[in-house]
Amino acid sequence: MSKRVYVGNLSYTTTEETLRNVFSQFGELVSANLIVDRDTQQSKGFGFIEFANDADADNAISAQNGKELDGRKIRVNVAEERQERRPRFNNGDRDRSRGPRRTGRSDRRDQGSY
Repeated sequence: MSKRVYVGNLSYTTTEETLRNVFSQFGELVSANLIVDRDTQQSKGFGFIEFANDADADNAISAQNGKELDGRKIRVNVAEERQERRPRFNNGDRDRSRGPRRTGRSDRRDQGSY
């Protein structure tokens, strides 16, 4: 079974190819992903490595955690499962078929006189 490894505190100059080269020495890689900003395409400073073998992932974690890569001491540990994302605004609960909300005060603009 495969195991995902989190790699953090990466230099913004680190590439996916660099990650592959560093971590492939510990075993067969399924994937190496560097997380980038969708607008600027600049690295966010972390990524994920997926190993085909759990033991290889554990060896990579113990060997690389705290080591220097491209001038930064990297953080390497088991990747946690991503939690379900909540919507930023919870507007889905409102019944939109009723029209705009009323505040309880009369609005003279609705009556045509000011």
